[in-house]
Amino acid sequence: MKTFHHTAWLSMTCLALLTPWSANAQGAYPNKPIRVVVPFAPGSTTDIIARAISDKMSQSMGQPLVIDNRAGASGTIGQQAVATAAPDGYTIMIHSSSHTVSPSTFAKLPFDTVTDFSGVTPISSTPNVLVMSPAKNIKSLQELLSTARAKPGGMNFASAGQGSATHLNAEKFKLAAKIEATNIPFKGSSEAVTEVISGRVDYYFSPIAPVIGQIRSGQLVPLAVGSSKRASALPQVPTTAEAGVPGSEFNFWIGMMVPGKTPKDIVNRLNEEVAKALATAEVKERFVTLGADAWTLKPDQFDAYIRDEIKSNAVLVKAAGLSPAP
Repeated sequence: MKTFHHTAWLSMTCLALLTPWSANAQGAYPNKPIRVVVPFAPGSTTDIIARAISDKMSQSMGQPLVIDNRAGASGTIGQQAVATAAPDGYTIMIHSSSHTVSPSTFAKLPFDTVTDFSGVTPISSTPNVLVMSPAKNIKSLQELLSTARAKPGGMNFASAGQGSATHLNAEKFKLAAKIEATNIPFKGSSEAVTEVISGRVDYYFSPIAPVIGQIRSGQLVPLAVGSSKRASALPQVPTTAEAGVPGSEFNFWIGMMVPGKTPKDIVNRLNEEVAKALATAEVKERFVTLGADAWTLKPDQFDAYIRDEIKSNAVLVKAAGLSPAP
């Protein structure tokens, strides 16, 4: 009997000693720098928003969040880097709604967009704006439609890569407007904007951040925003639906994801930290200049949103007659 009590006492003592150690170990996250993979080039809207959020999260979490730009292949290079990373909270991804487009625009991906990632939260809803060079002498969306219909197939548009969110926005607009135009894909927004300003490409559904300066300086003319409501940064610019093309709305978002098997407590912690960063005056002010509206969801809600959008984008890609890239 003595032996039993002695053994039981030892077991309880060990458990008591181990329990606080375990809690402390869990509470220690993060205890080293966190890598933030951005699947687009520096200076892109996704990159700018990732840096704004990461700076504030670094201060709050007590560890550096280091941006790792992995551009190329419409974001899939960066996605693969995250899908194959250790699910320990030290690799996260800040990506755009291109995340839900790639399953339909690539014949084969080296990852599963649903199971290999866990959604943390959207960060922002950032409308795309249809811009043209003033040299084209087109001052409204109706004038653009008249020009496109007068010469079917004679117009082209820029995108930040085949199958990117900017490409899908333009394709949805084309379908709703019943016009023909050719996609000219670029590696990112900066190249696309340069070509539109030069007049070599007719128009571009650009995120607001890379073109707001050129709109204000008169280098680009904004004809409409592709979202369901007007952009706070461009309140005078109508939506494509308001300008006469109903059914053309496209929601461009930027959000945070982690590898699929990342523990829920880490996912929830990151969700809380994003919300905290979005509530700061500095980030609010930065978002105003970018034309971005803060947007958050709980992790399970974001996962459900992603699954639904993958399905709706598949329908859009099929309707647009796009052939998946090999």
